Amino acid sequence: MTSGVGDNNPPEEVRHGAFADRRDAGRKLAARLGKYAVENPIVLALPRGGVPVGYEIAKALRAPLDVFVVRKLGAPQQPELGIGAVAPGGLLILDSDLIRDLGISDDAIRHIVSNETAEMERRLHRFRGDKPLPDLKDHTVLLVDDGLATGVTAYTAIKALRQMAPRRIVLAVPVCATQTAHMIAPQVSELVCLMNPPEFLAVGLWYADFDQTSDEEVIELLEVAGQEAEGKTD
Repeated sequence: MTSGVGDNNPPEEVRHGAFADRRDAGRKLAARLGKYAVENPIVLALPRGGVPVGYEIAKALRAPLDVFVVRKLGAPQQPELGIGAVAPGGLLILDSDLIRDLGISDDAIRHIVSNETAEMERRLHRFRGDKPLPDLKDHTVLLVDDGLATGVTAYTAIKALRQMAPRRIVLAVPVCATQTAHMIAPQVSELVCLMNPPEFLAVGLWYADFDQTSDEEVIELLEVAGQEAEGKTD
């Protein structure tokens, strides 16, 4: 496993946004992922924020784009703090140490898991309908998100994807926390991260525009990517 991380501390870029928006980040990531084009990879984006990033990568590499829906489990009163995640197929990952430290009850965990599983199913149907995931066996998968904070969502996605026997899994993100990068790099064939600041704080600080990606934008980008893919095979 290898890890390709970028600049550790560009303070001027942090203040003004290292990336204009998610699509700009995707174009910059694509420049680092070109070597995988010959492997006919499948780009799987983590919705919603990973989809604009993944769209630009898929476009540059002439690769199909799809989504892999994983839901982070947020702590009560601190929804941005990931205490675990759920993935399709019933995969559940929990950070037992953090849950214990926060004093979260079993009932609260069950409630959170139930809510996020329902939201995962809603997004799966909204973004994919009844269409099955592409066959990943012996394929190179480029798993894409807009950044890694705790990494729990990406970690869960990787665990779920391994069950589908891809040839390799490459995790590609514009920015990631240093500790998270060290934790997750051994789980994938390669971690490609453009920026790896020692004082991470939050993914959004690295973007000039970090507005929330809507369901409608996800659906539109998936449709456009599908049309472009059809045009390339005509």
